Amino acid sequence: MSNQASIIMPAEAAPARTAPHSATQAMRESTARALRRLFRNPLTVVGLIVVALLILVAIFAPLLANHDPLVQNLPRALMAPSADNWFGTDEYGRDIYSRIVYGSRITLYVIGLVTIIVGPVGLAIGTTSGYFGGWVDTLFMRVTDIFISFPSLVLALAFVAALGPGLEHAVIAIALTAWPPIARLARAETLSIRKADFVAVAQLQGASPLRIIVRYIVPLCLSSVIVRLTMNMAGIVLTAAGLGFLGLGALPPAPEWGAMISAGRRYMMECWWLVAMPGMAIMMVSLAFNLLGDGLRDVLDPRND
Repeated sequence: MSNQASIIMPAEAAPARTAPHSATQAMRESTARALRRLFRNPLTVVGLIVVALLILVAIFAPLLANHDPLVQNLPRALMAPSADNWFGTDEYGRDIYSRIVYGSRITLYVIGLVTIIVGPVGLAIGTTSGYFGGWVDTLFMRVTDIFISFPSLVLALAFVAALGPGLEHAVIAIALTAWPPIARLARAETLSIRKADFVAVAQLQGASPLRIIVRYIVPLCLSSVIVRLTMNMAGIVLTAAGLGFLGLGALPPAPEWGAMISAGRRYMMECWWLVAMPGMAIMMVSLAFNLLGDGLRDVLDPRND
């Protein structure tokens, strides 16, 4: 027997993945993988298409609408869907299709403004509470529990009743009820990483708590917060429609979808299109944001890599 050590060669070597040469290339490859995973789910693609269509409709509303959404035409009141009025007309003869098209602007305005308010507020409260702990965590979480203990629509109704009806007041009321879940999620993420080695190294180097939170903790919480915000958009649409239905959202004659359903409920037995068309718009947009949120959760979850 030979004294030479035998060399065992693998039957088939796995192809090695080349390391990215720069941060830009790494980000480009990561984005490409995320997009491939996102478009692999057909339901997510459907949700993305509907959301993109909503944005396009809102941008090009003057071009897509074939009537003025505010002009009354009483001789054509309560007309069924036809070639001239695709979704019919309401009790004042206004074209429902054009009102739904312009109503997409109000919906996007509410979604965007609430998200801009809720995201930073919830992220700041959650990361601060999770990082410091102690009485800071207790104080912030007890306030959060108070907000969560009430149904969001009921709490929004209370705030709007105190502030008065109006679209801006509705946005403030929805934002005040939508930040607690974001704060709880950010706190949970912070608790899981505040004892990590890189945080300890930053502390030993003399980094301030603000720098550690902003530079090291917040970026790691962003993916979960983005997913939660996307899925919250469906609830924002429904809450805004509920406030509009009760007359506490956008004031007449603004073409808000919930207010359109409220005005048409008196004629819904004979004129079904008054509530069916705006109700369909609310359902499709809410479902689209839920589908998109599910897809983003699968893409941004690091356990799926």
